[in-house]
Amino acid sequence: MKQFAVIGCGRFGSSVAKTLYNLGNEVLAIDKDEEIVQEISEHVTHAVQADVMDENVLKELGIRNFDVVIISIGSDLEASILATLIAKELGVKWVIAKAQSELHGKVLSKIGADKIIFPERDMGVRVAHNLVSTNVLDFIELSPDYSIVEITAISEWENKSLRELKLPTKFGINVMAIKREKCINVSPYADDVILHGDILIVIGNTEDIKKIEKNAGD
Repeated sequence: MKQFAVIGCGRFGSSVAKTLYNLGNEVLAIDKDEEIVQEISEHVTHAVQADVMDENVLKELGIRNFDVVIISIGSDLEASILATLIAKELGVKWVIAKAQSELHGKVLSKIGADKIIFPERDMGVRVAHNLVSTNVLDFIELSPDYSIVEITAISEWENKSLRELKLPTKFGINVMAIKREKCINVSPYADDVILHGDILIVIGNTEDIKKIEKNAGD
């Protein structure tokens, strides 16, 4: 069992936190919004309302003891940067930080973030301009074991709802978003239907995702 801390539990952060927990890991979710903390508390190991710009707070939470810290703070760039800096200074070995722009990403990289991810860009611009022949378009590695992946819906999934497909049960993956033409459906519902050409952004065990890629290519 690995230990993950997710700082910032908006749509992206909460999806990551809940899925990592469902996959059997220990997950600490941290957010400044009490309502968000209450909502996610039943879906993770621990949920805490805290000011992540306070070094003492993160120190008391034992943040340095986690295998991976994911900083997915949304629009508050100052909080994102300070949380990343504090996490690295406290000795966190692997810090993944969500960036809102290229400049934001450069700053996060310079202060020590081990990996920068651009969820909005990755779901839109990059997917649109970097389509390749394989079903799996790109990986965002969260850790050696877990990844977020862009995958073109395989033919067997077309015209079926997420409820019918039971992807978490059959493939060990959870769908975070569906990209269709110029639109992105973030946090899709169970009754949403997969259509031909849809691009799914999924999170799951890297080995399970590789099995999907192999089966799709057969």
